[in-house]
Amino acid sequence: MSEELDLARRIALVTGASGGIGSAICRRLAQDVAGIAVAYGSNAEPAEALAAEIVSGGRAAQAFACDMADSVAPGQLIDDVEAVLGPVDILVANHGVARQARYEDVDAAAFDHTLAVNLRAPFLLARRVLPGMRERGFGRILFMSSVAAFRGGIISPDYAASKAALHGLAHFLASRVAADGVTVNVLAPGLVETAMLPGDPQQLAKTTPVGRVGHPAEVADLAVAILRNGYITNQVFSIDGGTYPR
Repeated sequence: MSEELDLARRIALVTGASGGIGSAICRRLAQDVAGIAVAYGSNAEPAEALAAEIVSGGRAAQAFACDMADSVAPGQLIDDVEAVLGPVDILVANHGVARQARYEDVDAAAFDHTLAVNLRAPFLLARRVLPGMRERGFGRILFMSSVAAFRGGIISPDYAASKAALHGLAHFLASRVAADGVTVNVLAPGLVETAMLPGDPQQLAKTTPVGRVGHPAEVADLAVAILRNGYITNQVFSIDGGTYPR
C-alpha cells in the first residue's frame, strides 16, 4: 500500500486550526484522511464551523479547545482527541503566538510565554503521540516554523528564537524514530496573507522576490505533500517566495 493510500484510514490533529494556514491544511488534508481533530486556542466559532464543513464532506471531524500555554493541556488534548476520533497518526503543530516587539520590550515573562506556546507545546504534543505512532509503525509529525527562524524576521526576538528551536527539536526526534515508520519534518513559511501577517500585504510584497505574499492554500499543498511521503524526514522546508535561498 502506498503512503498516500495509507492516509485514508488515519486520524490527523491540526493545532491552530481556526487560523488561515491551519484551516487550509485541514481542508486539504480532509481529502486524504479518515478524520481530523480541529484544535484551537480561543477562537471557537471558526473551528467549529470548519469541523462541521469537514463532516458535511464525509469525513469525521471535531473541534477541540486547548490552551497551549498550559503545560498539562497538550497531553489532555491528545487524550480528548483519541477518546473521540481514535489514535493520532498525523500531528501538525501549527499553532503559535506572535506579537511585534523590540528586544528592549521583551521581558522574561513574555519570552517564557512565547516559548511555552511555540516550542514547549509542540514538544509535549509530539512526546505524547510518538509512543503510539512507533507501536503502530506509522506516524507523521510536522512542525510549523517561520522564515524568521533563519533571518530573525520582523516580529520579535522571542518569536524568532522559538521557531528556530523547532528545527533542533525536529532533528533530535526524527533521527530517533525514523526506523519505526515515523517522519518528523518542519515547514517554514514566509509572509503569508493571514491575520498574523505583520503589516500591509502590498507593502510586504515588495520585500519578497516573487512580488507578493503567499496564500494559505499554497502552504497547505506543500504541508500535505510532506505528510504523504514516507521517505521524507528530518528536513526543514521553506515556502517564502524566495526570501531566504539556501
